[in-house]
Amino acid sequence: MNDYLDKILRGQPINYEAFLKKLPEQFRRRHRDMFATEKVQSNRWLVTVRDETAFAELQNVAEAPLNRVDAARKGDSHRHGTEVSFLLVYHGVLASSRPDVVVIKSDSVDIGFQRAGSVLVIENERNFYQYQQMLKFTGEALGWALHLADCDVVLGSGNRVTRRAILDWLQGYEEVFCAFDYDAGGLQMFSTIAASLGDKATFVQPPDWQPWLGRFRKLPDTTERFTRAISLAEGLGFVPLAEAFRATGKFMEQEMILDE
Repeated sequence: MNDYLDKILRGQPINYEAFLKKLPEQFRRRHRDMFATEKVQSNRWLVTVRDETAFAELQNVAEAPLNRVDAARKGDSHRHGTEVSFLLVYHGVLASSRPDVVVIKSDSVDIGFQRAGSVLVIENERNFYQYQQMLKFTGEALGWALHLADCDVVLGSGNRVTRRAILDWLQGYEEVFCAFDYDAGGLQMFSTIAASLGDKATFVQPPDWQPWLGRFRKLPDTTERFTRAISLAEGLGFVPLAEAFRATGKFMEQEMILDE
């Protein structure tokens, strides 16, 4: 089940009929309300999430076995989320340019520093490594300066950050700023995070998209992904971003933030 959910979040096609057979009954009855589908090849459908709250519930249910060993005994270790998650973090008391590591278990957290009140979650490694530039960009988007002394920086590693244990850990911050790709996948991840964290979660984006339109270079894989991105942006209240999608017909990957 977790393999299917991961692929849905990453925008990869799945065998939707096989996925439905694995869905618990309470979710199978609602699958048309929860998901939109587009057949892209034989036995493969591109699936997008319509109901973020229900999808978050499904992710939680998918982790139901006691642990991965228990799940393996039952025939599928992937029915359980990993018992241990590792997060790379830049914070204000680092002694070098090497990021720190937070170890998150189901019942404990091993952290060697006092975390700040805010955290910036960055989707990919290149932008994470350029965290100072990303803090500057985020501060400009928010309208106030952000510094490592008062804002930790976490590598989200794509949709990995949507794991339940990590979301629970992020709850300990007062503010969670999400710097993701400006596409259907990035908006989908933010929707999942916002469904868990509520008003603590903020999607990082420029206050005015006009100067950035030339950096929308990524062609959507399918028309469904493009229309889904517009729908997500509008549903989240990001109307200027939806207009940027329409104006360019493209997405903007977050690496373009570094292209100055």
